[in-house]
Amino acid sequence: MNCIIVDDDKLSCKILEGYVSKSASLNLIGSYSDSVEARNVFTKRHDIELIILDIEMPEMNGFDFIGSLDFPPNIIIVSSAEEYAIKAFDFNVVDYLLKPVSYGRFCKAIDKTIKYFSRREVTNTGDEEIFIKKGSSLVKLKLSDIIYIEALENYITLNTNDDKFTIHFTMKAIENQLPSGVFIRVHRSFIINKSMIQTIKENTLDLNFGGSLKSIPVGKSFRNSLLNDINVMAR
Repeated sequence: MNCIIVDDDKLSCKILEGYVSKSASLNLIGSYSDSVEARNVFTKRHDIELIILDIEMPEMNGFDFIGSLDFPPNIIIVSSAEEYAIKAFDFNVVDYLLKPVSYGRFCKAIDKTIKYFSRREVTNTGDEEIFIKKGSSLVKLKLSDIIYIEALENYITLNTNDDKFTIHFTMKAIENQLPSGVFIRVHRSFIINKSMIQTIKENTLDLNFGGSLKSIPVGKSFRNSLLNDINVMAR
C-alpha cells in the first residue's frame, strides 16, 4: 500500500518512517508535518491507500483533515492523547495507536489494514457473488457482470447489461471491496470493468455495454493510472 505520514512531531515521524521502511507491504510516498500540505498532495494523487495521521496539529487537526476528504483512504491514527479514541472510530479509522508506538503494535495495525480494509489482490477474477437488495428481494450478482459503477450523491448505481442497482454506499467503500484486477476508477464518479473497455480517448473511454458503446468520462488525474494498469502497445 502506498502511504503517507502526517505528524508535526519530528521524532514520531522519524520512528514511523523507520517502521514503514521495514514493512514489505508499505511504500512511503512522503512525510508531512503540515496537514494542509498533506491534504494538497492527497487530492492531487489517487494512489494513496493509507494515511498514518496525528490528531493534534496546527491549522487543521486530524479530524478536520479526515472530514475535508471526499473519499478518505484507510486511516491509522497515532496520538499521544487517549481521549480521542472513541471519536476517532466515528470516522471509521482502521486503528488508533498511542505514542510512543512500538514496532509490534505498528505491525499489528498494518496487518489489520491489509486483512480487513485494503483492496483485494490483483489475482482475483471477479467470480465472487454478492446479493443486492432490489425492492423487497435480494438478487444475486456476480461482480464480473458489473460493467460500470456511477456515483450519485450519497448513492451509487451498479450497472450490468441487464439491470441497474442503486445502493447507499460511497465510491471509496465500493472501490475497496472490488477486485483491482477487474475494476479501476477512472473518474471521481465512475469505476469501470477493465475487460469491457473498447477504446480510450483523450478524456473519455468507450465500454461494451448491452451490445453498444457507452461513453465514460476519464478524469485527468486518473488517466495515467489507467494507462499504467492496462496493456498498452505503442509504436
